[in-house]
Amino acid sequence: MDVERSSLCNCVVNFLLEENYLLTAFELLHELLDDGRDDQAIRLKQYFSDPSLFPPDLISRLNSLRVADPQTLLEEKEAAEEKLAISDYELRLAQEDILKLKSELQKKAENLNEINAAQISGHVSVNDGQQIKQQKKSTSFTDLGPLKETERRDLNCAVKEYLLIAGYRLTAMTFYEEVTDQNLDTWHNTPASVPDALRHYYYQYLSSTSEAAEEKFSLLRENETLLNANKRLNQEKGNLLKNKDLADAQIVTLTKSLDAMQRDLKDKENMVQVLKQSLEHQRKEINDCRSEITSLKMHIEGSHLGNNLVVSDVNNVQSESLEKYKEEIKKLQMENEFLKEKNTRAPEPGNFAGSENENLQTDDKVIEIHEDRGVISDSVDVDLGVVQSESAQSPVVQTINQDADKHEDALPELFNPANTNSAFENIENISEQNVGQQAEDSSLLVKSDNVNDEEISEPGLGTIQILADALPKIVPYVLINHREELLPLIMCAIERHPDSSTRDYLTHTLFNLIKRPDEQQRRIIMDACVSLAKNVGEMRTETELLPQCWEQISHMYEERRLLVAQSCGELADFVRPEIRDSLILSIVQQLIEDSASVVREAASRNLAMLLPLFPNMDKYFKVEDIMFQLVCDTSGVVVETTLKELVPAVMKWGNKLDHVLRVLLSHVISSALRCPPLSGVEGSVESNLRVLGERERWNIDVLLRMLAELLCMVHQKVIETCPFSSTTETTQAALSTALLELYARGQVAWDAFEWMHVECFPNLIQLACLLPQKEDNLRSRISKFLLSVSESFGDSYVRCIMLPVFLIAVGDDADLTFFPTSIHSKIKGLRPRSAVADRLSTMGVLPLLLAGVLSAPGKHDQLAEYLRKLLLEDNSMQKPSTKHTPEIINAIRFLCIHEENHAMIVNILWEMVVSSNASMKINAAKLLKVIVPYIDAKVASTHVLPALVTLGSDQNLNVKYASIDAFGAVAQHFKNEMIVDKIRVQMDAFLEDGSHEATIAVIRALVVAVPHTTERLRDYLLSKISQLTATPNSASDLMRRRERANAFCEAIRALDATDLPANSVRDYFLPAIQNLLKDLDALDPAHKEALEIIMKERSGGTFETISKVMGAHIGLPSSVTSFFGEGGLLGKKESTEPTSEATVSPKAATPSPAEDTRFKRIMMGNFSEMLRGKAKTQEEGHHQ
Repeated sequence: MDVERSSLCNCVVNFLLEENYLLTAFELLHELLDDGRDDQAIRLKQYFSDPSLFPPDLISRLNSLRVADPQTLLEEKEAAEEKLAISDYELRLAQEDILKLKSELQKKAENLNEINAAQISGHVSVNDGQQIKQQKKSTSFTDLGPLKETERRDLNCAVKEYLLIAGYRLTAMTFYEEVTDQNLDTWHNTPASVPDALRHYYYQYLSSTSEAAEEKFSLLRENETLLNANKRLNQEKGNLLKNKDLADAQIVTLTKSLDAMQRDLKDKENMVQVLKQSLEHQRKEINDCRSEITSLKMHIEGSHLGNNLVVSDVNNVQSESLEKYKEEIKKLQMENEFLKEKNTRAPEPGNFAGSENENLQTDDKVIEIHEDRGVISDSVDVDLGVVQSESAQSPVVQTINQDADKHEDALPELFNPANTNSAFENIENISEQNVGQQAEDSSLLVKSDNVNDEEISEPGLGTIQILADALPKIVPYVLINHREELLPLIMCAIERHPDSSTRDYLTHTLFNLIKRPDEQQRRIIMDACVSLAKNVGEMRTETELLPQCWEQISHMYEERRLLVAQSCGELADFVRPEIRDSLILSIVQQLIEDSASVVREAASRNLAMLLPLFPNMDKYFKVEDIMFQLVCDTSGVVVETTLKELVPAVMKWGNKLDHVLRVLLSHVISSALRCPPLSGVEGSVESNLRVLGERERWNIDVLLRMLAELLCMVHQKVIETCPFSSTTETTQAALSTALLELYARGQVAWDAFEWMHVECFPNLIQLACLLPQKEDNLRSRISKFLLSVSESFGDSYVRCIMLPVFLIAVGDDADLTFFPTSIHSKIKGLRPRSAVADRLSTMGVLPLLLAGVLSAPGKHDQLAEYLRKLLLEDNSMQKPSTKHTPEIINAIRFLCIHEENHAMIVNILWEMVVSSNASMKINAAKLLKVIVPYIDAKVASTHVLPALVTLGSDQNLNVKYASIDAFGAVAQHFKNEMIVDKIRVQMDAFLEDGSHEATIAVIRALVVAVPHTTERLRDYLLSKISQLTATPNSASDLMRRRERANAFCEAIRALDATDLPANSVRDYFLPAIQNLLKDLDALDPAHKEALEIIMKERSGGTFETISKVMGAHIGLPSSVTSFFGEGGLLGKKESTEPTSEATVSPKAATPSPAEDTRFKRIMMGNFSEMLRGKAKTQEEGHHQ
């Protein structure tokens, strides 16, 4: 530890001298010498002993300063003795710490032996460490270049922190003043900003030096090995969990697919058997058709021979030939029709019928081509053309029958030119050249058409492939604001591409289309995903779209995570039900842990959309936990969305209102009980109150808001489950007295109705008894809930149910007529049964009774009656009155938060003011004081001030003095000139009384108002203080003189913190301080020091005078005497030189303006606050 401390100190010394912070280095040298650390002060001694830096004439002039007087030495001796006692105590603590550290060191040594193997397998080798050490050893400071501004700021803050931790406070103060271009109290969030920064820098550098490299490298290797192992294990765990979810989903998907494929396989096996049978039957039919076609061909050939004879002698037998040809054509047509009908009646009409239709259409095209292009000179040529077209059909039909058992992909062969030409072989011998040419042309046209059909048979595959390859290259070069225009192309490619890996890549491109999409762009992308999910179906949505969501769940940009949250609600409708409450719910559960509030809000909203799609209620309790987690979120936006959307959705989906209410109240009470008690004294009131943290206070507030949101559902359930439906109208929201009478008989259970006064109200009462008085916001939340209950359930419910519960809870009597006898014991159990419980109920429950129950509509008169009973109760009653306590006054103050109650409370207070009971008047003054912050200037001037003037004129001194504090509260909150004038007049009347108590009360009442009141009232107080201090204090009682002096000193210090006019400072402020300093016996030492410092600040004293004041009253060396004097460093060195006997004038002793201003800032800043804090501590010690 000594080596480390010396190294850190040397680093600080080097930094201060290099940055020319000489005053800080000077103070550090003083403190090192005082601590006896001479070995660490060697460089500073050499630096300040350098004659070139500090000329001898300057040193001789400074040596002429006076040495501290004996009084100063005595005070320094006392301080040294006190410091010695503290050092002894710290030594004992240090010895205990050493023993603890030894035991911890032994444990660490054992642990290091156990992980020796991990050290050997570390990533950093010893050779590498030696190379690094040699490299750093050979690197000089100048290699690092000049000190950057950010580095200098970080080092300044680190040095300031070290000086404060090491106890060099004066050095730290001087360092504050030397660093003028930086606020050392604020260290910006930089990588160098770490606690105890200088030690961290030292350890970091030490780890690369030769002295401790082996130990540090071993520790670094061990730490790095463990961190890498931990990180690797966490990654493996996350990957395994994610793979498990994916595997589960894929197993379910594959199981269903396997079942479907097995069913399809059985169906196809049956179909194969049927097709085999039909194939055999069709082959028989084809053989029959082939025999008939053969006979037809022979008949046609015979006809062609006859045609040759006709052509040779056409002029003679033209008419006879035509008739013969026509008859043959008709026969061929009839036979052709018969063959068509046979083929149509085939057992397998599917593919073959389609092929036949295509062939028949092709035949029609051939005939049309012949008709369009055939130019026949006579009727014989026309008839021959018809014969050719008809006979051409026969080989086409024959080809169909021969290839009927082949795949439909061979259909284009039917229209091959060779096949078509073979059909016309028998006709070419008798046909003319032009007719043969027409047949060849028609066959060529048919071939061209068939080629086009083959090209279009795969219309989308090539285009989709080109599109899928081009899109990833196109997207980066499209402007971000226009990338949504690519969505149709991306969706088309994803939907139609056959390769799953390409689809995954395109889907990834879809989700990452825009780096940080705004709300409108997210809406466009999500609409595209929904449209895609509709088209591709459940299976592809689960296997392609949802995995892209999982990848984005931990993205660095919250806009991407928002996209995931939106997809959970909108894509859930396009996946299987079992995926919704498993994978998608787990995604939502991760999103509610997100650091961005907008993501958690979106997760809450989309969970509300997801709930109606769940197939069952198996995940209800998980959803309920998520709901309460979101309700207690730290972001108000998330809470608002959860209360407005998610909570109603969970209630509608789960229909478990009773369970939610029970859990809600349990969370409310547990949040309060989790906090520490206000006091550790068992049996006291404070031990039952809880100090709420910010998080607990927020949780209770939002849970009470949730309870208010659920009130309408509670009321609806009460009406729906009412067992007395004959007496209740369905449209009637409020509960009638007749209905409550039926309920009181206890014949029928009404659990939903009893929950309110058996469970809800007692829990709220328990919560109120745990809250300290300052928790007005939570009490207001409970009061608003109670007012909502009264509005929902009606006046009869308030009068017969609510009011008795809260009256018993505050210890009053109540009528339980409308309660079943079975729950009387539960209601009576709310009554406080001890003095502590009675105070707690008055403190916590009474404000709720006044502001939440009796403030309900129509209860104004009853509230006024109860307040009169509370405040004006006769003390002579048999039952001792516990009223007019601070708890009662606090309850009335809480009631004054609502402006509509001011007039009623002021009227009751006037009755207390004009009462003859002195204690009642004192309580009226206290009440007037606490209600001042909640009233306006009109009420203050017309009601409160006249009441206080009346109390201030009372003959009873206690009443009069009680009203003074209330006047101070009025002066604190109102700056109206008329109100201030009235207060001044009344304060003059109090001071004219001349009593010690009145004077002290007036000064302290006005001191409270000093920071907030007008300049006139401050001048008035200052003039009165000057006047009162100028009057000789003839009191012989030292305690009364001290109390008076303390009151004046507090007032002067409060006024010193304000802007006072120069003439007021000259005429009143400084004379008052001088008058107080005359009576040193009555003045506390801390006040004396503070007054002298304030006087020097206000009067503009010189540096020499201030140094004397510091030396005399703070116990510090006066100026630089101890450093340059006889016992100082330079005084010893230059002792042989003659010293000047001449007296140094004040002007010569005055430092430079810059130094004077710097020192003044110290006195006016933190150092002045230190003195005032010391004075406050001493005052508290005196009071104790």
